[in-house]
Amino acid sequence: MRKIAAALGAAVVIPLSGCSALQQAGTASPSPGPATPTGAAPTSTAAHPLEATFQQVIGDVLPSIVQINTRVGLGSGVVYDAAGHIVTNAHVVGRATTMTVTLATGGEPRPARLVRSFEAGDLAVIKVDDPEGLKPARFGDSAKLRVGQMVLAMGNPLGLSGSVTNGIVSALGRTVTEPQTAGSPGATIANAIQTSAAINPGNSGGALVDLSGQVIGIPTLAATDPELGGGAAPGIGFAIPSNTATDIAAQIVRDGKVTNTHRAALGIRGSTVVGADGRPIGAAVARVEPGGGAAKAGIEEGDVIVAVNGADTPTMAALAEVLTTLKPGAQAKVELLRQDGSRETVTVTLGELPGE
Repeated sequence: MRKIAAALGAAVVIPLSGCSALQQAGTASPSPGPATPTGAAPTSTAAHPLEATFQQVIGDVLPSIVQINTRVGLGSGVVYDAAGHIVTNAHVVGRATTMTVTLATGGEPRPARLVRSFEAGDLAVIKVDDPEGLKPARFGDSAKLRVGQMVLAMGNPLGLSGSVTNGIVSALGRTVTEPQTAGSPGATIANAIQTSAAINPGNSGGALVDLSGQVIGIPTLAATDPELGGGAAPGIGFAIPSNTATDIAAQIVRDGKVTNTHRAALGIRGSTVVGADGRPIGAAVARVEPGGGAAKAGIEEGDVIVAVNGADTPTMAALAEVLTTLKPGAQAKVELLRQDGSRETVTVTLGELPGE
């Protein structure tokens, strides 16, 4: 699994992506439960009302959850439409252009192909060759979520197909950032849903579901506690809101690419630079996009961006997190450390992050 940096206020956690390092695994058989003591009263088979709701939701939604296998690992996906399109995480697909899909209800793996990845948002759409029997999920309005709502996470954690965990919506509006590695697109996810439902490797790309049976998020990250040596931090997971996932998926299905990211951009390419003490001090500008907001504001190659609208940006990840809170067309005050050592603040009219 990959370590991820997250902005969580006072909490100190390092989220992990859900499945990138998970190797393909078989399904384990559960151990038998304890025997009922002699003379004990028989257990009632009548479901509690909440249990009955869980069972109804699972029965409705689980057929829409699939397992995605590539040559290097596996993850989960959600059936988007009857034509065979499936929404998942970009890091589940990785660099693969072909993969196989297995339904939670069983059957032979089906060949599938990548339609398009949107790495900046860690989303992707794939399409199976044979859509027969696929059941599209019902996607809900994630803008209506409230902290405390009960939710279920469905996917294939550790290769255990069709697994379900439960929890609540713990927080809304989180911003989490993945580091850019060979197996990670380095996405910054805005307005992420924090949940206590267990999210483990293999669950990435699956479904976070409300009790009406609607998909309201795509589980993407779990967390560890560095103070426990990188051990699991129970009850801290993150999902991409369904409104974001369906917007991006609809563009990819309709146009074959993302045409409107709704995300602000400065119009630069850069990297984190460190000071003499080894600590990061800002985002060094390596390239200025011609005609972009940065170019028009006078930002030059070699400048170091140290703050935006008063928020420090010691790393490229921090800069990306600030930009996710802004809109294309908005103006931003960008504080620069110039190559001659002087500091200057310029006003940039933000452009739009490209979808490619």
